Amino acid sequence: MKNSFLIILIALTFTGCASITGSRNQPVSITTTHEGKPITGAYCNLVNDKGNWHSTTPGSVVIQKAYGDMSITCKKDDQYSGANIFRSSNEGAVWGNVLAGGLIGYAVDASSGAGFSYPPTMNIELTKLISDSAITGKVEKKK
Repeated sequence: MKNSFLIILIALTFTGCASITGSRNQPVSITTTHEGKPITGAYCNLVNDKGNWHSTTPGSVVIQKAYGDMSITCKKDDQYSGANIFRSSNEGAVWGNVLAGGLIGYAVDASSGAGFSYPPTMNIELTKLISDSAITGKVEKKK
């Protein structure tokens, strides 16, 4: 009886379906647009609670999955800037893990991020930045 309880406890502790069978990393593609037209060459910073990554658009980067949201900020020269937040969604293995491992299994997947993923392609809509001369109406003369 004691051994059966110990085996069940160990099985529940290490049951992490997505954590064991899934990957903690995910490739994502980043694109930028302005008024529906593609903008190339924007520098983007991707951040979630597992790390920080960079890409130039259009581009791809392998990020570490996380339970939390992915924040992306992009900028091209001093002309365009934009940001967006992308939510992670749970994968099917998480629900199997909840059934097999209960809250412990879910907690393992949530903490590792393996049971969650982001959209495979993320687009950031950029807005055109206003220059100082457009605000003041003055044009600086070069000396």
